[in-house]
Amino acid sequence: MKALEIQNITKTYQMASVEVHALRGVSLEIKDNEYIAIMGPSGSGKSTMMNVIGCLDTPTSGNYLLEGEDVSHMGDDQLAEIRNRKIGFVFQTFNLIPRSNVLHNVELPLIYGGMSASKRRELAEAAIERVGLSDRADHKPNELSGGQRQRVAIARALVNNPSIILADEPTGNLDSATGEEIMQILNELHNAGNTIILVTHENEIADHAHRIVRLRDGMIESDEVTK
Repeated sequence: MKALEIQNITKTYQMASVEVHALRGVSLEIKDNEYIAIMGPSGSGKSTMMNVIGCLDTPTSGNYLLEGEDVSHMGDDQLAEIRNRKIGFVFQTFNLIPRSNVLHNVELPLIYGGMSASKRRELAEAAIERVGLSDRADHKPNELSGGQRQRVAIARALVNNPSIILADEPTGNLDSATGEEIMQILNELHNAGNTIILVTHENEIADHAHRIVRLRDGMIESDEVTK
């Protein structure tokens, strides 16, 4: 089954009097439980591609089917609901709320989904345990190491049981040993059935994926199965 399919996607931005063509007719299929890395130099379109795949932005033209549902032309509220249900995000900068403890940070997607407090806590505690941070649930982000903060971000991405984990430079702010620990968690999530999409410029990070798509000038330059 296809996790997602983008068909002839374009994305054009208007910057003053200049049109910037970030994506130029990109088509891509990703199957359930694939482990894929999207790579490319600065300006290649990989960040725009991530934003479209993550329903953070809509294409200028073309179609995007997420688990068979056309999300290409949905409004902001519909896209927010889709993101909350189907996609877990892991960002380079962690995006944690400084004043909230680990448990509350992980609960956030469930709060947006309107879930009861007791059920939220149950699911958040399970996600925190899954990334090995049960003993840090009442700590705030500034009391954690960078690697622990990224584990919290992964727990938050997992808490809604999304089918797709979208990780944008997930080790970019970490030393190499800690980064490798984070990649092992993503590998385990893939083995457990999640579709993993990495956006990275680092070859050693992309090597964890089983397929590498390279972008250049808003188009797919290569698409290679590596494992």
